[in-house]
Amino acid sequence: MRIAVLGGGNGSFAAAGDFALQGHDVRLWRRDARMVAEHRARDCRVALKDSDGRYDVQLALVTNDIGEAVRGAELILCPTPAFAQHEIANLLAPHLGEGQVVFLPPGTFGSIIFAKAAHEARNRAAVAFAETGTLPWLTRKHGPFEVAITIRAKRLPVGVFPEDAANHALDVIGRAFPSVIEPCGDALSGALMNAGPIIHPPLIVMNAGPIEHFERWDIHKEGTQASVRRVTDALDAERIAVREGFGYGAPHFPLAHHYASQGEQWMYGRGSHDRLTDSGDWRERIVLTEHRYMREDLRLGLSFLVSVAELAGVATPLAKAFLAVGGAICGEDFMKGGRTLERLGLGSLGRSELQAFLRHGFAR
Repeated sequence: MRIAVLGGGNGSFAAAGDFALQGHDVRLWRRDARMVAEHRARDCRVALKDSDGRYDVQLALVTNDIGEAVRGAELILCPTPAFAQHEIANLLAPHLGEGQVVFLPPGTFGSIIFAKAAHEARNRAAVAFAETGTLPWLTRKHGPFEVAITIRAKRLPVGVFPEDAANHALDVIGRAFPSVIEPCGDALSGALMNAGPIIHPPLIVMNAGPIEHFERWDIHKEGTQASVRRVTDALDAERIAVREGFGYGAPHFPLAHHYASQGEQWMYGRGSHDRLTDSGDWRERIVLTEHRYMREDLRLGLSFLVSVAELAGVATPLAKAFLAVGGAICGEDFMKGGRTLERLGLGSLGRSELQAFLRHGFAR
């Protein structure tokens, strides 16, 4: 199938390389014209490494023209950080065509941002927007055009906006991720599967001292101690309570399963945490005020969780505490500047009105 991948980071290169390895027609868009020119000079090739070996794969196109990248694509994958979604959505909106599917892995409710941008651009093509709970690859770039994939996702719970388009969207996404996709309802259900705002805020806040002291720090290894894990589980319990408050059923993909070697399989399968830390790819220099764990998962992800929790009538004291501490570290009010239903233009909707909107979408 023809797939457009948006972005130039770890997830985008993992997606582009892995889809090309599977034989798909892959078009990669990124904004940096200089890097696009360099990549074209290398014949649009991506060096991909995984546990089975090293591969040299060729993309069909590398471009900084987003319209050229997505033209004729069945699936448009955008694995960029949530803080980049508004800009990309506005660039993409005029170019979306009938029947296309935009997939955000993960989304932080970004499916609404992309759908709203298309609606405001007066693009009335029937397009579906979907999101899941994690990036489908544990991955890091090892060079400008080289990427290492440590783990591929085994289970991806996917929510679709509008939910009325779920059958088509899940069919398209499922052909790109065979035997991996699990329907979980509407886009809010998909957003509330996002693991990033649960695993990363405790790690980056509770490890603030060593992060600022050491040149490089692996928060997933040295930073994942028993006390941190207990806090993570408690924060995850708030997420699950919000899901249940909106009437979403199991499976909720509790983050505890990510660390377990037995029991129910999590998104990356069993034993994935040990494989992540054994790779060494997450031993990195972290600037607390700039890292995406703070700017994306804490500032946007937790503000969104708190916002929807209020609509569901669910208490989220830990999420609010991390927002306050993270905001103090960065010198700003994360709740005020974060991603809330009000800032998404949905603050006036009651619960039933929101759920009807998620089912049917914008009026065409």
